Amino acid sequence: MEKHLFLGDEAVAQAAIDAGMSGVYAYPGTPSTEITEFIQGSAVAKERGIHCRWSTNEKTAMEAALGMSYAGKRALCCMKHVGLNVAADCFMNAAMSGINGGMIIITADDPSMHSSQNEQDNRMYGNFAMIPMLEPSSQQEAYDMVYDGFGLSEKLGYPVLVRITTRMAHSRAGVVRREQKVENEMHTPEDGRQRFILLPALARKRFKTLIAAQDTFTASSEASPYNTYFDGPNKDLGIITTGIAFNYLSENYPDGFEHPVLKISQYPLPRKMIEKIVSECKEILVLEEGYPVVEEQLKGFLSIGIRVHGRLDGTLQRDGELTPDAVGKALGKQIASYYATPEVVEQRPPALCQGCGHRDMYEALNEVLAGYEGAKVFGDIGCYTLGALPPFRAIDTCIDMGASITMAKGASDAGVYPAVSVIGDSTFTHSGMTGLLDCVNENTNITIVISDNETTAMTGGQDSAGTGRLESICAGIGVDPAHIRVMVPLKKNYDEMKAIIREEIEYKGVSVLIPRRECIQTLTRKKKASKK
Repeated sequence: MEKHLFLGDEAVAQAAIDAGMSGVYAYPGTPSTEITEFIQGSAVAKERGIHCRWSTNEKTAMEAALGMSYAGKRALCCMKHVGLNVAADCFMNAAMSGINGGMIIITADDPSMHSSQNEQDNRMYGNFAMIPMLEPSSQQEAYDMVYDGFGLSEKLGYPVLVRITTRMAHSRAGVVRREQKVENEMHTPEDGRQRFILLPALARKRFKTLIAAQDTFTASSEASPYNTYFDGPNKDLGIITTGIAFNYLSENYPDGFEHPVLKISQYPLPRKMIEKIVSECKEILVLEEGYPVVEEQLKGFLSIGIRVHGRLDGTLQRDGELTPDAVGKALGKQIASYYATPEVVEQRPPALCQGCGHRDMYEALNEVLAGYEGAKVFGDIGCYTLGALPPFRAIDTCIDMGASITMAKGASDAGVYPAVSVIGDSTFTHSGMTGLLDCVNENTNITIVISDNETTAMTGGQDSAGTGRLESICAGIGVDPAHIRVMVPLKKNYDEMKAIIREEIEYKGVSVLIPRRECIQTLTRKKKASKK
């Protein structure tokens, strides 16, 4: 069979297309972005009319995917790990309602925080919602899990959560594709009102149904080809490993495993397989990428005196990614380090691009705020977060998507003046609009800067939902049009920008400043494309 060299993200995308998916719903976020981009570039997706436009945020993506599933079609919903926090309301309740057409939710976790503000392990969410989970150990498994996962979702009647991590998403391997399936016919559920209207009386019944389904989920895990037991001669130690960590273990045993190994890639935990390895071995080592999810569950349901080693007892570090060397040390192997990292190749902090409009905005803002004692600038998630670094050092906080506006509001309520919010155009439509409505309702003394580069730049230049609409959105929310000010952030407009910023800081109410200039990277790509 012909093999295709796919990123993990691309394997997920191709599998969804081949499995007869009718729509993907997502918001850009590393390391998940390439899944939707691959589908957007697929000739088959175009031919079939597969939905692949970006959603405004992860919550709207999850809800739209559930709506497509309700109509009997297969739907894929993709996001980075912190995106599931945004989508959690629908995610938790989709576990209560169940699905109609197959629904797969991809969470792309980011251990070591390569491009994120935390390294949460979303297997915790899967356990919280009590739905089946899959965690591939290879790109081929990622393809197969998604390809078969839609059928598993339809068979069990619930969404399936598929967890990948940065190394899986952004590394390549050979993948064998399978037969391309036709899309489901549209069909709404006959019992839809009993399942999809979560009034308390109905929700209580659905929760009992979800609890009763746990035995079926566990039986599916017990029979799963992705959960595999490898015997080994030395029973002093048994090793339980999950997902990509299986690769790091395999690298330490190129000639075969010395100890019994249980590879887990489908959840809930396969209890019988765990009982087998526990009964045969004196101690257990748990190797898993992320939080000690399996380790904690083992200690909870084994109820026996066997010692379990892993992240909780310090055998493995509590934070950051696993590596083959870290696993080797946990196994008691001597790991030699032959090379130190020369200073010349050590990591350097990222910086705003030369020619970026955010630079001109920050320079003007910094100069104006220097004249105000106690000024605080509340930042947000995007390229402009780099304004926290030298030479600008322009923002004081950056917590989560949309928090710039609401934190600035709370600080203003507490007496901070001037309280300034800096948010990007895509982040504003993602999670900033409701915060602006709070400000309008109370006429909060706040200055909001929507730094508009007309794209979702930090994840590669995807379309921004607010392009060309920001003024009308703000006016529709209730901001006085006289205090919605548009600027062009260029050096030649520097004095004008400073004057506008100062005027709006002095205004006692809600001001929105929109410095607008297209991202220098997307502009450069457009110019290159026009010359071809």
